Amino acid sequence: MKKISLRFITMSLAMTMILTACNDDADIPEVEEEDMAGSDEVDEGGDEDEEISIQLGTGSTGGTYYALGQEMANVMNEHVDVDGFHVSSVATEASVENIARVSNQDLELGMTVHIPALEALEGEGSFQGEVFDDFGFMGYIYPETNQLAVAADAGINSIPELEGMSINTGLPNSSSQDATETVLEAHGLYEDDYDVFEEGFGDAASFLQDGNVDAISGLLGLPASSITELALQRDIDLLSIEPEALEDIEENTMYEHILIEADGYDFLYEDVDAIGAYAVLIGSTEDIDEELGYEIVKGLYENIEDLTHDQASHMTMDDMMTGSEGLPLHPGAERYFEENGLLD
Repeated sequence: MKKISLRFITMSLAMTMILTACNDDADIPEVEEEDMAGSDEVDEGGDEDEEISIQLGTGSTGGTYYALGQEMANVMNEHVDVDGFHVSSVATEASVENIARVSNQDLELGMTVHIPALEALEGEGSFQGEVFDDFGFMGYIYPETNQLAVAADAGINSIPELEGMSINTGLPNSSSQDATETVLEAHGLYEDDYDVFEEGFGDAASFLQDGNVDAISGLLGLPASSITELALQRDIDLLSIEPEALEDIEENTMYEHILIEADGYDFLYEDVDAIGAYAVLIGSTEDIDEELGYEIVKGLYENIEDLTHDQASHMTMDDMMTGSEGLPLHPGAERYFEENGLLD
């Protein structure tokens, strides 16, 4: 299966902007009709009589971003102290798409892994020479761990044994796919060595449950509810990264070693070596001004107790700057960080 390039995404966004240029609100991203109910105007200026309606890009419906992003939007709507403020969460293909769309002023907020955010600034990795830098770091969300699952009765005991099999690597150009390919390549497996499926983790879990793929992989929270739910439907195992492959990954990439302990899931009998990164919140430096950015960060991070998702436990004041190294800070977020003594 061919991958969808970021250039295709960018061209599609450009076409959308051209088509919407005929509207009076051409500089405002489209919002779902249900999110516009009761609104006469959408404006980023923040005037008292106008609605400030923005969008938060999350991920695929089966992943952690989507569920957590919905809760984050609800908390912001409840606690951001700006007249007319409203944020709606939208499903996307996660990190790379969110970065591109925030930079292109098609989304105002986005959830992303910190690694592609760093790559976007230099036009590297999935960004293929195109620089995307009109965004700023607004806070840490949670640690993400690559988890590679197989059916327990498939007789697959190691990653090299996946050669010639069918593997769901994640959505095209997603951080899940990048992490999966990083793990597979460290074990000598490249695209021609297996059959590639490129679906979100929710669909992928169904494929593995039904026996339509041999392995699925995703960059997920730990523990991941989607993994737990899958294990209730079919006996599964998580494959561990081989020591030499892990050493190679740590030396040559920005991923870090994460140990999935045996008590992390009911079905595990031993620890699993994996890799991980950091999920962070980014915001447009064009569509979100300093004052609005400040109120968004304050409203969200000072009310984390309203979030029920397991991964929200990581969104503490002590950890708020995790994943920010090397990234530009959104001016509003920077003001909040400075006021709370979080900057060196």
